[in-house]
Amino acid sequence: MAKTNKYGPAGKRLREIYTRLLDAFGPQHWWPGETPLEVAIGAVLTQNTNWGNVERAIRNLKMANALSGPAIDRMSNERLAELVRPSGYFNVKAARLKAFVSFLMNGYRGDFNRMKCAGTARLREKLLAVNGIGPETADSILLYALEKPVFVIDAYTKRILARHKIVSLSEDWDYPRLQGLFHQCLEPDVDLYNEYHALLVRAGKTFCRPRAPLCRTCPLSEMEPQALEPRALGRAPKPRILKPRTPRSRTLESAERQE
Repeated sequence: MAKTNKYGPAGKRLREIYTRLLDAFGPQHWWPGETPLEVAIGAVLTQNTNWGNVERAIRNLKMANALSGPAIDRMSNERLAELVRPSGYFNVKAARLKAFVSFLMNGYRGDFNRMKCAGTARLREKLLAVNGIGPETADSILLYALEKPVFVIDAYTKRILARHKIVSLSEDWDYPRLQGLFHQCLEPDVDLYNEYHALLVRAGKTFCRPRAPLCRTCPLSEMEPQALEPRALGRAPKPRILKPRTPRSRTLESAERQE
């Protein structure tokens, strides 16, 4: 990370959070997955469940020699649902996986390298049009599978920032506004976005729980919860790469998913 801060008070505080969490936890080595397809499948399956359940579902796909675009594309919904049953909501998630793989096969011949060559703005727009792919899942695929500099927002992010008074739960801090804050305050760096999001999830699961948070032992405990002036935060502009052509729901799609 840069030694000098050119992003104002909000950027300074976001960088302090990152530094403290990295010092405490070390690199998180996200996202677990051997191929971009496995990463993307994991991003779909992790909706509303914990990662252990996702690992079991992916293990089933591997044992059935079904962890490939063509295999999933040819497979019946019923068979796919049975394989991903450990992840929960298996019928819904099977349909979503089929929709994503159809998008991959028809639009990019099943090749993630072809997909990666597409512009981020248009690609995100197309992902959001796929059945069951919301902002968090789309951005997870963009960042972790395709190495695009797009920050992933989840419930942990909002909770940690709110408890440290960087954002307010009483204000309209929806998905695009929170994401815009990170994009405004941090340089567009894939490795940084990858590590930062993973560290926020680790902190949220371990310390910043929705009930009975472990504040005294949290790596962020020594940070003074000082509210920033509104002009320091502002309404972060939505970067061009993140603006869809048509309005879509911007809810946090996997709130408390790993708790």
